[in-house]
Amino acid sequence: MSGVQSYVNHQVLLLTQDGRVIVGVLEGYDSNGTIVMSSCVERMFSEDAPVEEVPLGVYIVRGDSIALLGPMDLAKDRAMPLSSMIAAPIPAVRHR
Repeated sequence: MSGVQSYVNHQVLLLTQDGRVIVGVLEGYDSNGTIVMSSCVERMFSEDAPVEEVPLGVYIVRGDSIALLGPMDLAKDRAMPLSSMIAAPIPAVRHR
């Protein structure tokens, strides 16, 4: 988790193993990979409706639930037309 240190206090995107997409500011993490994020929103994808952002606030995610965590390019993210974007939900993944 040492590489995660550079993401602290930055906007990150988190993909959980059950396919949830959460965007927020990484506040901290522990040696087990559990992370704490603030100002979170969950991006809900659907083939029938545009992307919906559901506010979550502060969010804690156990390390064994995380599939992917990475920094966001804020300029590119702001340029994406989420209110008109339609996409299939991300399927669940499992690490072995």
